[in-house]
Amino acid sequence: MGAYILRRLLLMIPTLVGIMAVNFVIIQFAPGGPVERVIAQLQGTDVSASSRIGGGGSDFAGTGNDASGGSGSAADSVTSKYRGAQGLDPEFIAQLEKQFGFDKPPLERFLTMLWNYARFDFGESYFRDIDILDLIKEKLPVSVSLGLWITFISYIVSIPLGIRKAVSDGSRFDVWTSGVIVVGYAIPGFLFAILLIVLFAGGTFWDIFPLRGLVSDNWSELSWPERIVDYLWHLVLPLTAMVLSAFATTTLLTKNSFLDEIRKQYVVTARAKGLTEKQVLYGHVFRNAMLIIVAGFPGAFISAFFAGSLLIETVFALDGLGLLGFESVLGRDYAVVFAIAYIFGLMALVIGLISDLTYTWIDPRIDFESREV
Repeated sequence: MGAYILRRLLLMIPTLVGIMAVNFVIIQFAPGGPVERVIAQLQGTDVSASSRIGGGGSDFAGTGNDASGGSGSAADSVTSKYRGAQGLDPEFIAQLEKQFGFDKPPLERFLTMLWNYARFDFGESYFRDIDILDLIKEKLPVSVSLGLWITFISYIVSIPLGIRKAVSDGSRFDVWTSGVIVVGYAIPGFLFAILLIVLFAGGTFWDIFPLRGLVSDNWSELSWPERIVDYLWHLVLPLTAMVLSAFATTTLLTKNSFLDEIRKQYVVTARAKGLTEKQVLYGHVFRNAMLIIVAGFPGAFISAFFAGSLLIETVFALDGLGLLGFESVLGRDYAVVFAIAYIFGLMALVIGLISDLTYTWIDPRIDFESREV
């Protein structure tokens, strides 16, 4: 097992390099950029959705008079590659490029980024006066909280429900629960979140649950029991909106996995030996059927941790990594975008390895050591 873990750890290096290379290339061809954003702010034309998040370009806010005045073919040549830069001093544009690191060739910038990221040195945000690692630490608890809760709730509800559906396959219970699950899966999470706000957060009907954030404004003044209740009370609507689609995937996966195992010969033999249905189900079937459920855990967690919570964080104003990444893309804060991509890629690879190790814990008969990676 030690050799297998070592191979997997070594394979993470080229995988991470590939992930970052794809993101880097996409960003190179994306329209706009941090330089264009600063120019737009100087020109008073920046209308990006993330303009509220910081003082982008504030270092140059007082240089507008000095920035203009460039003329001639040299100025046109330097500024032509940036939208809205016509008429600005080429030296000012060069200063912007140097600040954002665009004065170096793309390959050099990419290799420098990889070297820094290998040491978890993410630098500073382009438009926030804060170290990126500190910024991520600030947003991480919200996303971790949502990701862990959604994964825990979906598994603790969906696995028993999937087992019950497998045992009673074709029954009335199986049919109506399948209908409810499919309908729930078809409803977009963010639309359901808006519906919950309208119904229960002071919209048109009842004002029962809080609308924004994970804690109340007076959270620091509350006692510990009151803090726990306040935190859980804020989680009700976001988790309800997020868990709707998660139930369907895990429940149906559990049901189909158990149905496949129940029909195998060893289950018939176990029943013939006089074992009770509970002994057969949880003593023999459970271990084999749960392997595919465990395999889906990394994807479920990462999805809930980032992609699944992105719109929910936006709707409920939850200041997590999903919202941070979204705003950073809109605000052309590429330093933050790359850092988040690196961290999520690394997390996905590590969780995948943990998932494989969990295989061996559930079923010791599985031996990854004898397999070629």
